[in-house]
Amino acid sequence: MKPNIGITLGDCNGIGPEIILKALSGIDCTQSTPIIIGSKSVLEYYKSELSIDLPLYSVSNSKTDTNLDSGFGVYEVVDSASITPTPGDQSPESGLLAMKAIEKAIELCVSEDIHAMVTAPISKEAVNLAGYQIPGHTEFLAEQTKAESVLMILVNNSLRVALVTGHIPILKVAQSITEEVILERLSVLDRSLKEDFLIEKPSIAVLGLNPHAGDGGVIGTEEIEIISPAIKQAQKEGIKATGPFPADGFFGQKLHLKYDAILAMYHDQGLAPFKLLSFGSGVNFTAGLPIIRTSPDHGTAFNIAGKGIADPSSFIEAYNLAVKLAKKKFS
Repeated sequence: MKPNIGITLGDCNGIGPEIILKALSGIDCTQSTPIIIGSKSVLEYYKSELSIDLPLYSVSNSKTDTNLDSGFGVYEVVDSASITPTPGDQSPESGLLAMKAIEKAIELCVSEDIHAMVTAPISKEAVNLAGYQIPGHTEFLAEQTKAESVLMILVNNSLRVALVTGHIPILKVAQSITEEVILERLSVLDRSLKEDFLIEKPSIAVLGLNPHAGDGGVIGTEEIEIISPAIKQAQKEGIKATGPFPADGFFGQKLHLKYDAILAMYHDQGLAPFKLLSFGSGVNFTAGLPIIRTSPDHGTAFNIAGKGIADPSSFIEAYNLAVKLAKKKFS
């Protein structure tokens, strides 16, 4: 089975269009059919600016119009002929184009016109300027697909890091962490490790919230009152979870090598060490959705947009993971 993989444009003023164009040159198209969802004129702009020679053509039906002999198909989502990218800027126009691409990709995934979606980075500020009040990709995907429980998992080879809380202010992290939420995240993570990553009996390390995992309650009681009870309940339900571990020394002591996945309590606690260890080739996978979605583990990088120096490595990894998961799901 050769899956159709939808690629959303991302913010047209960020590095999304550049890494997409670069990645397409390195994708094995004998294994999948990539379909870009967004704007052909925007991509033509970056082709010209960055001297990238890659044939593109417009498509209106991802099942019948794609023909790799003619180049790469671009599914138009808005009347974008008048859109001129301004690399490094954030604008309502770029936010709207980015969100329309995501909405179309979700629609095509649900109808199975495409079998997975790979999302280039968006700017939360730009999409909010366009009228979308959303904290991020993951939350929007969950809402649009009516997924009851989703989980962000960062993937790189054998390293997998998931989050209890995602795109929320640090001020709200502690109050958002409950025994029920942790148990739910562990359940989704355990199921994804088994079903998506084919790990028969996955082991999961759970990090603490406070410095030194609370130091026996001296620095905080969440580990004693919330996290440990959640782990014990998960164990009763057959989930091989262990912890809570002090987060500061966990990765430095290379304890992550002993587990199939790590569940961190909040965004930067998990993503900072992950990005350091993945050397720019990590992938964001959203578990718990009825559709397959992956993305690179970096943002829009407005500071280098349009300069031709963006690294497509993480995007290529995200694409390849989407192909792998799609083949498994639709075989």
